[in-house]
Amino acid sequence: MSGPLTSTFTRLYGASGWAALGALGFVLFVVFPLLNLAVPPDSTFHVSAYWITLIGKIMCYAIVALAMDLIWGYCGILSLGHGLFFALGGYGMGMYLMRQIGRDGQYRAELPDFMVFLDWKEFPWQWWNTDQFWWALLLAVAVPGLLAYVFGYFAFRSRIKGVYFSIITQALTFAAMLLFFRNETGFGGNNGFTDFKRILGYSITTPETRMVLFTLSGAVLLGTLLLGRYLVTSKFGRVLAAIRDAEQRVMFCGYNTLHYKLFVWTLSAVLCGIAGALYVTQVGIINPGEMSPANSIEIAIWVAVGGRGTLSGAIVGAAVVNGAKSFFTQAFPEYWLYVLGLLFILVTLFMPQGIVGLLNKWRSAK
Repeated sequence: MSGPLTSTFTRLYGASGWAALGALGFVLFVVFPLLNLAVPPDSTFHVSAYWITLIGKIMCYAIVALAMDLIWGYCGILSLGHGLFFALGGYGMGMYLMRQIGRDGQYRAELPDFMVFLDWKEFPWQWWNTDQFWWALLLAVAVPGLLAYVFGYFAFRSRIKGVYFSIITQALTFAAMLLFFRNETGFGGNNGFTDFKRILGYSITTPETRMVLFTLSGAVLLGTLLLGRYLVTSKFGRVLAAIRDAEQRVMFCGYNTLHYKLFVWTLSAVLCGIAGALYVTQVGIINPGEMSPANSIEIAIWVAVGGRGTLSGAIVGAAVVNGAKSFFTQAFPEYWLYVLGLLFILVTLFMPQGIVGLLNKWRSAK
């Protein structure tokens, strides 16, 4: 039993790779909780709630970047609609969080405040059973997954690929954004969901709850990384890479490429939905703006900056770009889009393999 298991662990990462993952896990699950909960706020070593929320948000973005890297970096399919799957997962969890507010809202009613304001008398059909946490988890996974499966089945069966596929995914995201902006759809219109109070009966703003959500995001991020690594180093991953490089040849060899592309496309959407659910609980808001085409394009930029087809590069890119975004939107908000555009141009011209690719090149040159 130990032979195949050892072989699998070795295939995923070498000794240095597992050591790096162990160090990252120690920082996320031990160091940060201690510095946030055990160290007094007036201490130099205290990690504030702001940093816990910011890093937790970036980890959710990193999960999305990993999902994008699976479909783009290893299968060659550029999606400009992953922001939709991310937002759908957020809305699935957001409905549960809105139901948890109860009568603590501004109007002291069982219905959310936006429904009372619109003079609604009861919950619409899509809110059925959303007061149950397990149902919210199911929605966050099933809705993005089902939408991706249906869309992907017809798109891949029709042999839509390249820029045409990218444009269609962007159009799908834009259409969904316009739909969710409408008040009559029952999703809060342009304001979306916010002002959450509780999750599973616990206050969502307490340091302990925030830390649980933070560590859960870290665990999902590491799990997603290992899952992605397992897939891309397996026979399945080799077929994906072959589809990316020469799909016609793969088809001539007898493989049904539709099944491979559809599986990784649906899995990628599900991972985005999970990330969206985690994101909402920590950031405290979800609105149709998360579905904007610009957000989906930015996801692709994360992967390109970090290094497409590397997995670890997706995490690095999400961290670097969103860390810079957090700084510039506070210090120089009017310059952020220019910085983002310049960053993408510089990476395209001078680092086509991204940050991780450049580091690997330097390492191999020594």
